[in-house]
Amino acid sequence: MRNGVLIALTAAALVTAGAAAAPADARPVSAAHSGTAHAARSAAPSVTAREAYLVDVTTGTIQFAKRETRRVPVASLTKVMTAYVVRRRARLDDVVTITKADVKHALAGGASAAGLRAGERLTVRDLLYALMLPSGADAAHALAERYGPGTAKFVAQMNDTAKRLGLRDTRYANPDGLPSKGYSTARDQATLAVAALGDPVIATVARSPKRAVTKSRLHRAHVWRNTNELLKDGAVGLKTGYTRQAGYCLSFAVTRDDRTYVGVLLGERSERARYTTARRLLDWIDEQGLALP
Repeated sequence: MRNGVLIALTAAALVTAGAAAAPADARPVSAAHSGTAHAARSAAPSVTAREAYLVDVTTGTIQFAKRETRRVPVASLTKVMTAYVVRRRARLDDVVTITKADVKHALAGGASAAGLRAGERLTVRDLLYALMLPSGADAAHALAERYGPGTAKFVAQMNDTAKRLGLRDTRYANPDGLPSKGYSTARDQATLAVAALGDPVIATVARSPKRAVTKSRLHRAHVWRNTNELLKDGAVGLKTGYTRQAGYCLSFAVTRDDRTYVGVLLGERSERARYTTARRLLDWIDEQGLALP
């Protein structure tokens, strides 16, 4: 990401372009800066995800869209918004105390966790890694309780932020993506990804393969590993997600030949398939030369 201005302008362009394009099962599209879409020259690759969206952030060009405006659950992609809201409410050096309720929340929901224990005191910086890398629902709960204050007020902030970003088809019900009445779209999640990666702290966290936290008098040692396997292929983020209701989800960003691509896959059939699909889309762009100069 080159600068905050580009990110802001591209986020606005994504909303405009997505609204102008008619829904379709699967289509390659090349959208001009004005948001007008037209058929691309080559056949679309096979995409097994139920919803998908891929955009060239550098030019604002939409490369692929499949049911991109369909409202569906997005599982732990929700935590991208949680991180985004926290960055606007908290200082990185703030210290948050983990409670029994934070730990119990993750255990009771059968959610992924960062292995936090009640009584530990960690900085917001460390908790952002705990939130994004292992997708810790315990970290999400702790941050929401602190910066709502309370989960209900924090979720209200998430929805207010969604409105400000132009996410017209997004509604959050919790800060972690556990099964609920919350929903979003592939297009909205791409817009959010662009905005989130415009934050240098979130961008650094999202592209980190691992975070090791040394034991101190405030907390025990932790090692958190990124669940995003696309990092091995040069991705610079962003987030994985899964629930039975949402299927396997992936929000990703990759830089190739001085261009940054942001993609979202929702409702994929397996963990392996979401990475296969992402790689197939990126290879297709390289082969077909859809990234126009």
